[in-house]
Amino acid sequence: MQRRSALLLSAAALAAPVSTFAQSPAKPIRLVVPYAPGGPIDITARVLAERVKDSLGTIIIENRPGAGGNIGVDAVAKAAPDGLTIGIAAVATHAINPWLFSKMPFDAGRDFAPITQMVRVPNVLVMNAETAARLKINTLADMIAYAKANPARLNYGSGGNGSAGHLAGELFKRDAGIFAVHIPYNGGNPAQLALLSGQVDFNFDNLATAAPNIRSGKLKALAVTTQQRSPYLPEIPPVADTLKGFAIDTWWGLVAPAGTPREVVQRLNQAFVAGLQTPEARSRFAQLMAEPVTNTPDEFAAFMRAELAKYERVVKASGAKVD
Repeated sequence: MQRRSALLLSAAALAAPVSTFAQSPAKPIRLVVPYAPGGPIDITARVLAERVKDSLGTIIIENRPGAGGNIGVDAVAKAAPDGLTIGIAAVATHAINPWLFSKMPFDAGRDFAPITQMVRVPNVLVMNAETAARLKINTLADMIAYAKANPARLNYGSGGNGSAGHLAGELFKRDAGIFAVHIPYNGGNPAQLALLSGQVDFNFDNLATAAPNIRSGKLKALAVTTQQRSPYLPEIPPVADTLKGFAIDTWWGLVAPAGTPREVVQRLNQAFVAGLQTPEARSRFAQLMAEPVTNTPDEFAAFMRAELAKYERVVKASGAKVD
């Protein structure tokens, strides 16, 4: 009888933190952002932290940049699975890096408990406007036709080997059945300057970054990479209108360490989904041309598995590797 009572007390003690968290965490939650302060991911994390403070209490943002996001994400993977440490999972850290890096400190598929996606940001295929006019390219179909008739005459820039722009270009080349020369630059800004100056013919750029030059007429937007039109530039058609099924978005969301109790994950999901749906969050995200995306933990898990499989093919086809 004494042994049975001791076991019951022990079980109750273990269950208590989960029940307490389901109502309100006893300590501040640490949200690890695996990138430097000031970027879109950091900004959206801080906006969301402010929106959930009434339901979850204080959220402390901790920036842990380095190794393409791997350092910060690894800190989440190795944290205690109590719901008090969560982090950002991005397309780079959870879909691209596992195939790009020879050695990974974590397993993207097994070391995390997905909470919810946060954001989808369209990329956009843009041409230097003068080049497009000279080559009489007004649509994506025009560009593909020109590339097929003039193999290797077009080139495109990116922020570096294995970057989102590079991989979008490789996927586009494969699906369109064309060849264009890839020219890597040391970051997205140099790649954009090369496009504006006419050193390269086209890029796949972040929509928010490209939008001012699209509106000024310096760049010609041919298509967005989401399967639907962006609400921020609805006149630009998706690549998928021409190449069925094409989709290569920038996205990020929230994860906890694997082993975090499901009740805790559900509580976090409810709070963050509600925060993402507030007018304040939507308004601030719109300034970044970022679309809030909410889903269940199981839906986010399935989405990340599909993205991981997709980028395995894309990264291997590109030949990009980081040792």
